[in-house]
Amino acid sequence: MSGMWFVALGLLAGVFSGFLGIGGGIILIPALVYLCGLTQHQAQGTTLAIMVPPIGLLAALKYYYSGDVKISIAAFICLGFFFGGLLGASLVHYIPDNSLRKIFGLVMLIVSIKMIIEK
Repeated sequence: MSGMWFVALGLLAGVFSGFLGIGGGIILIPALVYLCGLTQHQAQGTTLAIMVPPIGLLAALKYYYSGDVKISIAAFICLGFFFGGLLGASLVHYIPDNSLRKIFGLVMLIVSIKMIIEK
C-alpha cells in the first residue's frame, strides 16, 4: 500500500477523532489488521506510535476554546495513561495474537452495546 493510502486512512481516523473522540482503536486498528495485514500486536503498537507526537493537539484546542476540555481531569488521566501504557505494553506480549484480537473485539462490543442501550 502506498503512503497516500496511509495518509487517507489517517485523515479518516482524524475526522472521526475530532468528531466523535475516537480514531486509533475504532478505526485504525481494524483497518491495519484487516486491510493492511498487520497482526493485532503490530496494529496496536503502530497506533500507539502514532500518538507519540501531539496528534490531538489541534482538535483538543478547538474543544478547549469551546469550553469542552477539563484540563485538570485531562492532566491526571494523561499521567495515568503514560504509565498505564507502559504496563499494558509490557503485558500484551504474553497474549497470543488471536486471543488479543478477540479481547479487543469483545471490549468494543461491550462498549458499543452499553452506549446504545443507556440513556
